Amino acid sequence: MTERTPLLHYRLSTSVNETEPRSPPLGLAVVQHHGSPRQKSSHQRQPKKLSVFIGVVIPTLLSMFSVVVFLRIGFMVGHSGLYQAIAMLLVAYFIICMTVLSVCAISTNGALDAGGAYYMISRALGPEFGGSIGLMFFLANVCGSALFVLGLVEAIVATFGVPEDGSAVTSVYQVLPSGYWWSLLYATGISLLCLLVCLVGAHIYAKATFLIFLVVMLVLATIFISFFAVHPRTIVLPSSAAFNPTANGTGPRFPTTANFTGFKLDTLLGNLWADYTVDYTTGTTMTFATVFAVMFNGCTGIMAGSNMSGDLKNPSYAIPRGTITAVIFTFIIYNLLSVLVACSCDRVLLQRDYSFLRDINIWNPFVTIGVYSSTFSAAMSNLIGASRILYALARDDLFGKVLSPAKKTSHSGNPWASVLLSWFLVQLWLYFRKLNTTPFMCPIIFPPPG
Repeated sequence: MTERTPLLHYRLSTSVNETEPRSPPLGLAVVQHHGSPRQKSSHQRQPKKLSVFIGVVIPTLLSMFSVVVFLRIGFMVGHSGLYQAIAMLLVAYFIICMTVLSVCAISTNGALDAGGAYYMISRALGPEFGGSIGLMFFLANVCGSALFVLGLVEAIVATFGVPEDGSAVTSVYQVLPSGYWWSLLYATGISLLCLLVCLVGAHIYAKATFLIFLVVMLVLATIFISFFAVHPRTIVLPSSAAFNPTANGTGPRFPTTANFTGFKLDTLLGNLWADYTVDYTTGTTMTFATVFAVMFNGCTGIMAGSNMSGDLKNPSYAIPRGTITAVIFTFIIYNLLSVLVACSCDRVLLQRDYSFLRDINIWNPFVTIGVYSSTFSAAMSNLIGASRILYALARDDLFGKVLSPAKKTSHSGNPWASVLLSWFLVQLWLYFRKLNTTPFMCPIIFPPPG
């Protein structure tokens, strides 16, 4: 028996001291040594395993970036100031580094197979903890995939959808019908696209995420260039019901424009300290706790690479190095963006327009494309991660015959049945959940262009 043996058999064998491998009968040994042509051809059909960069670094980077780089940095600096923003990042990354180091310790402690964190925890703590944690990991990935799909749909409808309240169309790009059922249709189409990629296999998924990674890095490069290349300008702030005057016009009036000043010392000094105010998307007053909660969600996603453990060439080597690389890279990017934003954007712009990076970009649609790409990648990553965890749970027979259909795989080893079951649960979540606006995700912070 080895650590790759199904979990219940593994525990049973260790309990009766049968962990040492038994010598097979002589005839069976000869067959195993030479192998049949069918076994050889099946072995040849196995796909190439993923490397550290493709299998761990890229999925983790895209899951951690999602929309936080493009939207939440300004929100965080605008309300909490540069000092507290950097402090929040240090606290958040201290927390996730404890998790990353734990994953690194467990992943280098023995053989790894499909199932990611569930596989590592179940082999370290046993089936009692492993089964419960694995089930929660699976459901969390399903809900995460559905959440990113909903966020992407809301972003698309906010930019290209016809206003639901019957107001006049303000842009030629607003052509998509709006409404609950239309949004559900768009969400279904996006989830079907994720399903198609995941059904083909991990190798196609890796190629798709690599292309998305190139797009996101290009968008990120244009954001950094724009801080230096774009001249100071006045930006019209998006309208919001939370800041509208009363019906008789006697209520308080708020600014309708803000400034991108370029690099100025006065702008930096004005953004150093906290200034918590009313959030224009929800009408609630922000606090340190609420801003930290919004920001911390952008530091998650560190398990995206671990979930691909069964598809990696050397998971014990790839998971620690790939995850730590992604964490260090995102930490540097978040801090650099926080400093650049604090030096070049006045406080009103940061507090009243979370999509200001699009308005100051050298080409406005770049940021929108980056948000769409990274959000779609995160949805796809959660779906394939959920399928791998479900497959590992089924193979360990922790729930008896209930999950036995999820054991089925293709000739190349892709657990297609687990992918279908995971997608079905994502679709149920999309159907039963009302498409309400998700604050700080993608929706109303992307007003229609023009």
